Amino acid sequence: MAFKNPTFQDRASQAADARAKALEQLRAKPPVDDATLTARKEAADKRAAALAEKSAAKKAALAAKAEAAAQAKAEAAAKANKPVLTEAEKKAARDARYAARKARR
Repeated sequence: MAFKNPTFQDRASQAADARAKALEQLRAKPPVDDATLTARKEAADKRAAALAEKSAAKKAALAAKAEAAAQAKAEAAAKANKPVLTEAEKKAARDARYAARKARR
C-alpha cells in the first residue's frame, strides 16, 4: 500500500474492513429489554404531551393577543368616527370659550 496514493484495491479493502468492523460492533451490542423500551416510550409520550400543551398555550396566547388588537382597532375606529362639527358649531364653541374666559376675569 502506497502512503500518499493508495490504489483502488487498498481503498476497497479499507472500506470492507470498516464495514466488517461496524457490523461486528452492531452484533456485539446487547439487545434492548422490554423495560427499557417501555421507559423510553413513556418518556417520549411525556415529551409529546408537554409539547402539545406548550403549543396549545402558545396558540391561546396568540388568539388573545389578536383579540386584544382587534378590540383596540375597533375602539380606535369608534373614536375616529366622532361627528364632524360644522363651521357654525365650531364658532359657537369658540364663542362659549371666549365668554367663559371673560367671565372668569
